[in-house]
Amino acid sequence: MKSYFLYLVISILFLLTSRAHAYLDPGTGSIILQAILAFIAASIATLSFYWNKFKMFISKFFKKKDENIKN
Repeated sequence: MKSYFLYLVISILFLLTSRAHAYLDPGTGSIILQAILAFIAASIATLSFYWNKFKMFISKFFKKKDENIKN
């Protein structure tokens, strides 16, 4: 029932739309480009941070124990 209502609402919204006579100035394209580049840079920074954590986690399992150290 919920999905039927959702489809009905979306259909009504698409049928009742009017034309938008909008203008995008040249600065809008550069803002969109900056947003895309910022998203890419933030994604790379986040992935590199978690990649280093992942490498440290994996290196703990394959690290050789030094048996010559006295406790």
